[in-house]
Amino acid sequence: MPGPTGNGAVTRSTLRQQIADALRDEVLAGRLQPGQEFTVKEIADQYGVSATPVREALVDLSAQGLLEADQHRGFRVHEYSFEDFRAIVEARGLVTEGMFHALESGHKRFRDLSDPRVAAAVAAVRRRGEEAQRAADAGDLAVLIGYDLRFWRELSALFGNPYLVDFLHRLRVQSWVCAVQHLRHQGDLRGRLWSGHTRLVDALAQYDTTAARAIVEEYNGHSLALIERQAEG
Repeated sequence: MPGPTGNGAVTRSTLRQQIADALRDEVLAGRLQPGQEFTVKEIADQYGVSATPVREALVDLSAQGLLEADQHRGFRVHEYSFEDFRAIVEARGLVTEGMFHALESGHKRFRDLSDPRVAAAVAAVRRRGEEAQRAADAGDLAVLIGYDLRFWRELSALFGNPYLVDFLHRLRVQSWVCAVQHLRHQGDLRGRLWSGHTRLVDALAQYDTTAARAIVEEYNGHSLALIERQAEG
C-alpha cells in the first residue's frame, strides 16, 4: 500500500493514526497472521513513510493488545486463545450491562429519543445494523466486521459517554481479532454468524432492557459456541 502523499499538511499524529488503522484492518482481514513478525523498517518501507510514526502506531496497537513488542525482533501479531475470547466477551458483557442499567435508571446520558436528532441517529444505527445482518447472512466476514464495529460504536454513542464508547470499541476490536484468527480458516460462513443487530436497536428504542439483555446473552452464547467449535476443530 503506498504511503500518504500531499503538501505536508498531514500531521505526524494523523499519520500515526492512519498507519495504526491500516495495520489494524490488516489484522482484522487476516492478512497479518497470528504470530507473524515484522520490524518498524519493514512497515515504514511498505507505507513509504519515516520510522517515527510507524513506531508510534505499533506501540499504540501493542497497548491495545493487538501486537506484542519484542525488544530484539520487532513486533508480532498477538495470538488469542479461546480463553482470551471468553474473557473479552465477559468484559464486553459488563459494559453493555452498564448501558442497560443506565437506561433503567433514567440516566440523562441516554439521550431522549423524542428528540428528532436522536431519533435520526437511532434510525442511522438501525440501518448500520441492517447492513451488518446482510453481511452476516451472506457469510461475508470482512464486510460484517466493518459494519458491526460501526454499529456498536454509534449505538454506544447514544448514551453520551465517550469513555464508554472508546472502551467498548476497543473490546469489540479485540474480540473480532480473536474471532478472525479462528474463522478465517473456515469455508462457507453463511447463516453461521450472529445477525440480531436490528432486534437490539428496536428493544433499546422501546426501553425494553429485558429483551435487550436476552438478545445480548444470545449473542454472547452464540459467539462463544462458534469460536469454541473452531478452536477445538
